[in-house]
Amino acid sequence: MKRFSVSVSLNSQASYYEIIRKQFFSSSLNRVRNSENGLESKSLYRRISPLGDPNVSVVPVLDQWIREGNTVDKSRLRYIINELRFYKRFKHALEVSQWMTDKRYLSMSSSDAAIRMNLLFNVYGLEQVENYFDTIPAKLKVVAHVSLLNCYVHAKSVDKAEAILQKARDMGYATRPVWYNIMMKLYHQLGNQEKLDSLINEMKEKGIPLDRYTLTIRLSACDMTSDPAGIDKILRIMQSDSSIVLDWTMYAIVAQKYLRVGFVDKALEMLHKMESLMDETKRKDLAVSFILNLYAEMGKKEELYRIWNEYKQNNKVFNKVYMSMIRALMKFDDVEGVEKIFEEWESRGLSYDFRIPNFLIDAYCRNHLLEKAEALLDRGISKGGDPNATTWRLLAGGYIMRNQVSRAVEALKKALSTYSPDPKNDTLITCVRYLERKEDVEKFTGSLCAEGISSAAVVDELFSFIKDEELNSCAQEQKLKGCL
Repeated sequence: MKRFSVSVSLNSQASYYEIIRKQFFSSSLNRVRNSENGLESKSLYRRISPLGDPNVSVVPVLDQWIREGNTVDKSRLRYIINELRFYKRFKHALEVSQWMTDKRYLSMSSSDAAIRMNLLFNVYGLEQVENYFDTIPAKLKVVAHVSLLNCYVHAKSVDKAEAILQKARDMGYATRPVWYNIMMKLYHQLGNQEKLDSLINEMKEKGIPLDRYTLTIRLSACDMTSDPAGIDKILRIMQSDSSIVLDWTMYAIVAQKYLRVGFVDKALEMLHKMESLMDETKRKDLAVSFILNLYAEMGKKEELYRIWNEYKQNNKVFNKVYMSMIRALMKFDDVEGVEKIFEEWESRGLSYDFRIPNFLIDAYCRNHLLEKAEALLDRGISKGGDPNATTWRLLAGGYIMRNQVSRAVEALKKALSTYSPDPKNDTLITCVRYLERKEDVEKFTGSLCAEGISSAAVVDELFSFIKDEELNSCAQEQKLKGCL
């Protein structure tokens, strides 16, 4: 399979490297939304958005949109693809991408091809990416090579990733930070600090600048090795380099790293800097969600409420921020506080998202308050909410704690009906099959932990319960046969 059959000038592709950097290194902190797509794209997205089941195709919705006489251009479709990717709806995003070129015959750019490869990897895996790569026109392959490298890194395919980087060096492509950043990400994930440092030294020797993504990876490495002095050093580099924009996201990342190495005071200092910059962002909901989480990790409950109250006074609060506040309070096991926020959320009349009551359902089930969990479920359904797989899994855990095995089976079946199982992680199916057939106790109890249905302590209790039930059942059978 040929991987480097392209002779396009790097200079002509320079603008695409920024797209690639954003694609591969932007976290939820750095989400970029296209706000220039008008009401038309939003209307089309509103039709697609409710189709949450990846097994339900969005293509009929797209086709119907055209049949109604509506138009759609590439920028609007890209907006929809990016929205779907943000919410990890990769299969739907891939369908839109393919519909854009196969049915609307819109031309494919380098960034479109790179995003297509990313989507193929998430939906079908590496082989499909490699097959698609071979079909990409030569003029688009400079950026596509970076995308291929990124897919190898996500697959932790070290040999293939290193081979691609080496060929990029040999052909003079590896002159920008993005190539090294992607490889450093892999070495960081593998804990290979020596190779990570080697790449940084190579960048310095070749005069390749260390950008914000390079420094973010170095921060993560300092976190992994518990190196607060290293964090100090990288922060000084950031503050002295005028090419690096120290926005709220960078201070949030540094705060997180200080917190993880136990330097709470320095983390607080970074959070205060972050707060001073939050008004400059259009994504205040994202910023406040992150800062709520960090204050909760620090155990600063009073700061949590301060941020929450200040945000509510000046901004309209939507579901995402309510979830962030509730999630933060759960770190304090503050069920009473969560109940108050939940009641406030319900009073707002926002769309009934079951991810919000799930926090309380989880707490109620863990604290043996199954009746309250069931009442909350019924209340949500009466308000038009649709319980998701997590809702039913949590209830299954509550039923298991009560030794109500038959009800646990029913809840798990409902979870399966709203859940698309990952073939690599079929623990939910294992749970149902075991409960129906009682075959492999150890496999089943391990599945409960893996799926997050029950804690290890509850699983141990259940294991004993199942063993006792099996012994009792055996004794009953022997008694019936006259063996006792």
